[in-house]
Amino acid sequence: MKMEDIQERALQLRTLLLRYQHSYYVTGKAEVSDLEYDRLFDELSSIEEKYPELKTPDSPTQRVGSDLTSDFPEVQHSIPVLSLDKAYSAQEVLSFMERCTKNASSEKLSFVLEEKIDGFSIVLYYRDGVLERAVTRGNGYVGNDVTANVKTIQAVPLRLTKPETLAVRGEVFLPKEDFERINLALDEPYANPRNLAAGTIRRIKSSDTARVPLSVFCYEGFWENSTPFYDHLHILRELKDLGFKVDSHLSCFCRTREEAEEKLRDAGLEGFAGSFEDLAEDIKKRSSDRPHLPYEIDGLVLKVNEIGQRELMGWTEHHPKWAMAYKFEAPQAEAIVQDIDVQVGRTGRITPMARISATELSGSVIRNITLHNQDYVDELELAIGDTVSISKRGDVIPAVENVTEKNSRGNTTWQMPSLCPVCSSPLIRKGAHHFCSNPSCPAREKGRLEFFCAKKQMDIEGLGSKTIELLYDRGYIKTIQDIFTFNWTSLIDREEGFGLKKTEAIEKAVKEAVKAPFRRVLVSLGIPEFGKKAVDLVVENGFDSMDRLLNEATVEKLSAIGGIGPVTAKYIVDSLHEEETLNLISDLRLFGLNMSEKEKEENTEDQIFAGQSWCVTGTFEHFKPRDKAMEEIKKRGGTEVSSVSSKTSCLLAGENAGSKLQKAISLGVKVVSEEEFLKMTGLFRKEESTGGESQPDLFG
Repeated sequence: MKMEDIQERALQLRTLLLRYQHSYYVTGKAEVSDLEYDRLFDELSSIEEKYPELKTPDSPTQRVGSDLTSDFPEVQHSIPVLSLDKAYSAQEVLSFMERCTKNASSEKLSFVLEEKIDGFSIVLYYRDGVLERAVTRGNGYVGNDVTANVKTIQAVPLRLTKPETLAVRGEVFLPKEDFERINLALDEPYANPRNLAAGTIRRIKSSDTARVPLSVFCYEGFWENSTPFYDHLHILRELKDLGFKVDSHLSCFCRTREEAEEKLRDAGLEGFAGSFEDLAEDIKKRSSDRPHLPYEIDGLVLKVNEIGQRELMGWTEHHPKWAMAYKFEAPQAEAIVQDIDVQVGRTGRITPMARISATELSGSVIRNITLHNQDYVDELELAIGDTVSISKRGDVIPAVENVTEKNSRGNTTWQMPSLCPVCSSPLIRKGAHHFCSNPSCPAREKGRLEFFCAKKQMDIEGLGSKTIELLYDRGYIKTIQDIFTFNWTSLIDREEGFGLKKTEAIEKAVKEAVKAPFRRVLVSLGIPEFGKKAVDLVVENGFDSMDRLLNEATVEKLSAIGGIGPVTAKYIVDSLHEEETLNLISDLRLFGLNMSEKEKEENTEDQIFAGQSWCVTGTFEHFKPRDKAMEEIKKRGGTEVSSVSSKTSCLLAGENAGSKLQKAISLGVKVVSEEEFLKMTGLFRKEESTGGESQPDLFG
């Protein structure tokens, strides 16, 4: 057979197989028998094996994956991959709709309601109609390249029906039936289909991913130059025509039902058509239909249909202003609000707290619930003595949903006090929140001390919250600077519980704190919005010393860093230049704390863990907190993962390792004990005395 004929046959086979795949996995209709499909597939595989130059990126043979190990490099997104603002009641969704309609131009708005698939978010990038890259959501700005694994998902088109260049957002999911079947075969079952889908997408070998029947629904398209469609419904229609699997359970709402029907007809789509007044009833119906779906959904998403209006509304740094996610109600219970008091945080922010009658909900007893701010209380019209409905939002955070019965005492809606409950200074309002106006408020000063000394910050052993409160109330320490200047041994015989052993331990911990890396010093300053993640982003983008931060950092420069929005940037810049912060930085500099990033210069450790991902769990004798063990891993080239999966290289397991250890064993992940880790890293040394036992030589 001539080479031209072989090329032609390979093209025919690819075209046929791609069509059959799309029919079966996207439209749900089988055009040929499994036997015929396998025959054609084997023929194409044979041709590509004999003539590798004929293999193309969109070949159906790419679906089977590879046994070659792969890593997941970070990739910058070219489109906004943001979260959604959330609502927990139909009324909140209706209010969102009303706001959008009121703020719109003269154009009549319509809305589309879609299912919120409980899966794993993915962005598919196509160039000239061929899948070029598949990237996880990540932090919304940077994600991981998982192209090889996503290519194994049959519902993801490898080549589109047109040579389009665009990015498509979708949700990878695992049908309920498949989840139950796979979970039964696992020693340690997954909690839900979403977790299993996410773990599968991050498998080291794409051949492992190929064995799990994942699927995907696509719901947004972003063309290279500009969206060539007037509204969202036409985008969905085009995605469908290009070969994507689109969720058919959608609704369209206009001022009248007739207008909505016309919108769906014009786009060539089927779905529920209703007026604005029908929205609440449709949400109710979808909620009741949820258990009968073949896949999991955790809510609904309402979007403005008109693309031009979306662009006018814009985005916050967190979410688009033209969409709202309705989250299904969590299990609820009733409780009585016995009292409302306020807490003062280290930044001076005042937070009202509801003290409720002890109420069991979702396996735990709730006694306290955050009320956020005065606006939240006003919206509820909440008073002491009211009976309220409470839930766990996201199955975690206790929240007051509404008042079910007003109190009989005549109490009216609770109001924020005018004075700080701790220092009696006037409260001032900034935005939605109230703050104590006194920088020297005892509650603020104690909060700053506790934060600075905590394990995740400077990790000063012996200075826990109770000890700090005692020392503060007795007048021994008032500021962070006092920690470094106070004579700790002076407490011996003056305060109960402060013997020689304890005071020497605190002194040693304070001296160790001086050696803390620059990043930890930055976090410990307690600047709002400037936690570990933000600090890492800022330092890794060139602001690697205190002088550079103070002299060169501007709101514009920090906002340009992916993951740092303008609000966060303003917090950082403004807080760094407050007199109190500048004085603290100056004093910490005098005490010898690190004011620049030195880790890369000083790190002379062999990179024995390069390319490896490590998870740490349990408690350790020599690593307290256990973050110190992870620091040693990173020094030697390893990376950190928060959970165990088949792609995890090693699990460092201490005492009481729990479920992570069980999962590592079931997946065949290497488990390393503390003693083994000390030997691997060379942190063991021999005692000089003859016959001495090995002892750990940690941290210099």
